[in-house]
Amino acid sequence: MRVVTVPTSLDDRTLDTLAQGIGDWPPHEGILLDARSTHWASPYGLTALLTLGQALAEAKLPTPRLTVPDSEDVRSYWGRAGFFLAAAECFELVGKLPRKNSDAPSDVLLPVTPIRAAEDVHHVVGRIQERAQRILSSELNLEAKATMGFAMALSEACQNIVEHAGTGGWVAVQTYNWRKRLGRKVVVIAVSDSGIGFRRSLEPTEAKKVGDRWGDGAALELALLHNVSRFRDPGRGQGLAGIRRYLGRWQGKVSVRSGTARLAVVPPWDDDVPLAEHLPFFPGSQVQITIPAQEAVTR
Repeated sequence: MRVVTVPTSLDDRTLDTLAQGIGDWPPHEGILLDARSTHWASPYGLTALLTLGQALAEAKLPTPRLTVPDSEDVRSYWGRAGFFLAAAECFELVGKLPRKNSDAPSDVLLPVTPIRAAEDVHHVVGRIQERAQRILSSELNLEAKATMGFAMALSEACQNIVEHAGTGGWVAVQTYNWRKRLGRKVVVIAVSDSGIGFRRSLEPTEAKKVGDRWGDGAALELALLHNVSRFRDPGRGQGLAGIRRYLGRWQGKVSVRSGTARLAVVPPWDDDVPLAEHLPFFPGSQVQITIPAQEAVTR
């Protein structure tokens, strides 16, 4: 059995480290994920862990084991964020689990929630819309039309799983106070699935057009920057483009990882690279949307 250490801080910037530890895909042996020393995980990190467990199951590999964090505070947070309830479906959990607590922490707008059909998307949006509108308006100083765009962005990101992944996925939404990194509050949407990925989705129609450069990075550019979809219907492929336009108005960020590449639309406040290729393979696709509080309104 291969032991893979989960980074002490698991988020969009450290997922590559986790992917590197897994090695070739699919793995040739059972996987034990050691999260005992993990002291923090973002919604992106938690949904990506679930995606990994789901992908291993879909590859007909032995049920992976996951040792839970040693920190009682971390275990408690993961439990309140809905992670352990979801993880029990795809992992053998090892270690002391927190007592059940149905009360989500105040900064969690949406605990880890499965997306398997269009009905799930409608449920997710309806479940958090009222609370999200209040927080976006009172804490992020966003105008009313921005809160409507938030619901659209959440819906489109989840709908992308239903239409393109070929399997289920996970979504989580949380607010943060990024004092050191940004000096403002943000809302983060994380969506992850273990599906076929952007390259395989677009390959039948786009690979020959692109030629030698075809790969995960080129597929992400087509989908996110050029509105290309595997569907030929007019108007299809506008989901990610709509998210990008919405975030452009509010200095938000969207980052999409698929296979061995990651593409980000980077706002002025962030130092991420726009395109990273030749990364360690990670199954499916991972999307993170970050919406910051608006400085101009707070002054």
